[in-house]
Amino acid sequence: MNPRLQHHRPRTSAKRLAPMALLLAASVAATGLTLGRADTAQAAGADSFATRCGTHFCLDGKEYYFAGTNTYDLFTYGSASGDTETQFMDKARIDAQFANLRADKVDVVRLWMFSHENWHGFEKSKGVYDEQEFAQFDYIVQSAKAHGIRLVPVFENYWEAYGGIDTRLQWEGLSGGQPGRAAFFDKSRCPGCFTSYKNYVSYALNRVNHYSGVKYKDDPTIFAWDLMNEPRYEGQSAAENVNGTTLRAWVDEMGAFVKSIDSKHLLGVGLEGHGSNYGFGGDEGNPFVHVQQSPYLDYTSAHPYPTESWANLSLDQTKALIRSWIADSHDKVGKPFFMGEFNVHNVDRSAWWGQIYPDFEAAGGDGSAFWWYADRSVDGKFGVMAGAPELSVFRAHSDRMRAKSGLNGGTSSPTPTGGASPSASASASASPSSSASASASVPTGSCAVHYGLSDWGSTFNGDVTVRNTGSAPVNGWRVAFSFPGDQKVTTMWNAVPVQTGRQVVASNPASYNTVIPAGGSVNFGFSGTSSVGTNGVPAIFTLNGQPCGMY
Repeated sequence: MNPRLQHHRPRTSAKRLAPMALLLAASVAATGLTLGRADTAQAAGADSFATRCGTHFCLDGKEYYFAGTNTYDLFTYGSASGDTETQFMDKARIDAQFANLRADKVDVVRLWMFSHENWHGFEKSKGVYDEQEFAQFDYIVQSAKAHGIRLVPVFENYWEAYGGIDTRLQWEGLSGGQPGRAAFFDKSRCPGCFTSYKNYVSYALNRVNHYSGVKYKDDPTIFAWDLMNEPRYEGQSAAENVNGTTLRAWVDEMGAFVKSIDSKHLLGVGLEGHGSNYGFGGDEGNPFVHVQQSPYLDYTSAHPYPTESWANLSLDQTKALIRSWIADSHDKVGKPFFMGEFNVHNVDRSAWWGQIYPDFEAAGGDGSAFWWYADRSVDGKFGVMAGAPELSVFRAHSDRMRAKSGLNGGTSSPTPTGGASPSASASASASPSSSASASASVPTGSCAVHYGLSDWGSTFNGDVTVRNTGSAPVNGWRVAFSFPGDQKVTTMWNAVPVQTGRQVVASNPASYNTVIPAGGSVNFGFSGTSSVGTNGVPAIFTLNGQPCGMY
């Protein structure tokens, strides 16, 4: 497909006229940044590296779920001329943006660390790395750390914005564009492309931040690296389009190279998740499962844009699509799933987010990042700025993801507005489990429960969504069920557990999720231990003593 309209495009010339940074910001930087105070829970793990534990992210030995966004253009904040510390970069603007992100409860920001343009270019000519631009990225890292936010920098762009791999091909005497840019991934056609990419990555990983004295590869402010933004090996052969052999070989080589330098950080590839088997986009030489089964990658990614004309998905179709990615990531690839970009336009964004986020959480999604959080001159298609109404939905999502991680408390699940829940068959087939799910039946009584099971033999995760199908709100709730085997709950989020033998009672927390509105729902989950082969779905759930139907 063609690049998304207004997506990944260079900024207008007006953005080149950023104001001069305040001298005060330079003074603060020189004495060590104290630009903002992260909340206690976030700061507690600030010096810890994010890791992978099975099919989930972990932080300090506990499962970690996050809510994020893309602010891809942070590297362009400033005049790109004059004194590095007071003119080239706009420190006050960078700090203000991170303060807004923190206020809206953003945990992780995905952003570009590439450009071959003369204005704010990291590598304007082959092998020449711009010290001023990297100095600006040093400050971005420091400001992110001061505000309790982690980063996912992207090393290069498949698309033409900011030069991308087209520029690297031109350095080797080759032409870019589609399908010509596929040559970038073929060592026999462009060995120099491999060398120039590796040289850049090596420089970036070994870069010493001039504020902190810490190399990027040693800084836990970096959550993870993405090898490229949306790579493909498209239009070379029918077999390659489906199998992705060449792109997988490139990912293996570059992944091994990154890990040989930096063994501390997580690594992803930055895929879109297209494929005819998903009913989203076409076969483009970048199959979701095969490419991301690379042993050097730590997580999978996908970028759903369901309301684009070429996609044209309904809300229910979008939820089913995301569930299928999560299931394939957990069950086939065996890694966490990061929804690294997504958004909708020409629809009620708050309503869509209000259903996508809770469904993402219920399906076991590990991290999300909407496209995109701007600070000015927001585009009319996907841009979101501080104060946008949909950010209230995002903040609730962030609260729930933090609570699921055992961090600070969250808020109640937003009530879905319009549209049906995923069909029972879609939920069962896409749930990240060993095909175990509550039986599909018509909800009865005044409550209905969906139970998702992720079974790894001696350990498991359970995910419970309780829907109030009655006409009155439930003020204070207690959900009871009995395990079919000797399962033991070890930790629970979004609820307070009491287990006696096989019976478990999960009650609302003291300060949030206390009310289930009529037609609304709450979600809680837990980890546990079990004997291999004994896991299964509890037969009966009750809500405040009332038997619930299953869906």
